[in-house]
Amino acid sequence: ILSLPETDRRYTINHRHIQTRSKTASKTKKMATAAPRPTVNFITGNKNKLAEVQAILSSTIDVQSQKLDLIEVQGTLEEVTLDKCRRAAEQIQGPVLVEDTCLCFNALKGLPGPYIKWFMESIGHEGLNNMLAAYEDKSARAVCTFGYSAGPGSEPILFQGVTDGKIVPARGPASFGWDAVFEYEGKTYAEMEKAAKNKISHRFKALEKLQAWFAAQNAASSSS
Repeated sequence: ILSLPETDRRYTINHRHIQTRSKTASKTKKMATAAPRPTVNFITGNKNKLAEVQAILSSTIDVQSQKLDLIEVQGTLEEVTLDKCRRAAEQIQGPVLVEDTCLCFNALKGLPGPYIKWFMESIGHEGLNNMLAAYEDKSARAVCTFGYSAGPGSEPILFQGVTDGKIVPARGPASFGWDAVFEYEGKTYAEMEKAAKNKISHRFKALEKLQAWFAAQNAASSSS
C-alpha cells in the first residue's frame, strides 16, 4: 500500500475543495442568471376561465387579468384568435394572452363552432341538446385556442388543444358555460373535480403547449 507524502495529500484535498467551490460557484451563477417567471395579461372578464388558467399555469407563469371590449371578426377560430390577440396587444402595450373556444357537433358539420357563446346565451343547455335531437350522433369536439403576443407588432403565436366527448342532458353545476352538457368518459366537465378537469380539458391541452413554448424560450435565453 502506497501512502502519499503529506504535501501531496494536502494538494489532493485542496484540489478537491477548489473543484467543489468551483462547482458551487457555477451553480450559484446559473441560479442568479436564471430567467425570471414570465408574466402575461390574460384578456378575459370570465372569473371561472381565469381561475382555470391560473390553476393550470401556476407553477410556471404569472397570470394577470384584464377585461377589454374587443371587436370579434367572423372567421375560423384561428383567424378570430389572431385578430383578437393583435388588438389586445395594441391596447395593453405589452404581452397578452387571449383565448377562443369552439364546441363542434359532428352531426352538424362543426356547428355551433366558434359561435358557441352566442348559442349558449340564446338557447342554453336544453337548446344545445335539442339541436341534436334528430341525430343519433351526439359526439362533439371541444377546441381551445390561445393566442400569445409579446406586444404591439409581435405576431401572435397560437396554441390549440382538443378534447373529444359527447353532448348529454345537463348534469352538475350550471355555472360555467356548457360544462354541464359536455361529457368526457362518463362525466360532464361540470361533474368533475376541478383538478381532474384541468388534466384532460381542451384548455389544459392548449396551455400545456404554451408552457412548453415558454420553457423552450427560457432555455434558449439562458444558454445564450
